[in-house]
Amino acid sequence: MCGRYSLVCIDDLGNRFRVFNPMMGARSRFNVAPGNEMPVIVGGDTRGLTLMQWGLVPGFTCDISSARRPINARAETLRENPVFRHLVRDRRCLVPASGFYEWKKEGNRKVPFYFHLHDTPLFAFAGLYDRWTCPDGAALSTYTIITCKSNACLAGIHDRMPAILSPGHEKHWISGESLTAEEMERMLAPFPAEHMTAYPVLPLVNSPSTDDERLVQPLNSSAGKQTVLEE
Repeated sequence: MCGRYSLVCIDDLGNRFRVFNPMMGARSRFNVAPGNEMPVIVGGDTRGLTLMQWGLVPGFTCDISSARRPINARAETLRENPVFRHLVRDRRCLVPASGFYEWKKEGNRKVPFYFHLHDTPLFAFAGLYDRWTCPDGAALSTYTIITCKSNACLAGIHDRMPAILSPGHEKHWISGESLTAEEMERMLAPFPAEHMTAYPVLPLVNSPSTDDERLVQPLNSSAGKQTVLEE
């Protein structure tokens, strides 16, 4: 699964994804949690960057107070799942990110690890989105992140990982065109492990209210050790 991620270099979103960036000057996010409002890129005739809430509320929802709001969607069952299957056709999106966290169980504790790509500070998770209309007519836009089987980089920590799109697949993913099962399988395959880095980080990430650069510092780095001493 993917329950926390980061998004830094926000000023570079426009150049990286070729969209107008209304978030110039916004602060980096080191601990994005479910329920947060984050930038998402949609395609088709209205291609652009828009803010949405993480945790999908399907458009057909009757009672939002009891909605499950899934933060993840399994790639293998998208076409069969009644919540996601209609979104695969025309509500695919890119979720910009810089890295993500997973927790490794060691005895009675869970150690957070941070994962990112070697050669780029920004990449995109494959996502789906929907819009729910409130009784008063206001619209709520939400998204979910697609997950796939883990690659070798995550295999010893978790059996799932977010589906990271290669740059060559991003435009096609949000093109609005129908995708075959073979195309989806190719796009949503585990990202190559040799292009990723992972290391343990401070347990400060466990608290959604903590959101600063200390969270992505390696635990054995000088910054990480200094924070441990201060704690």
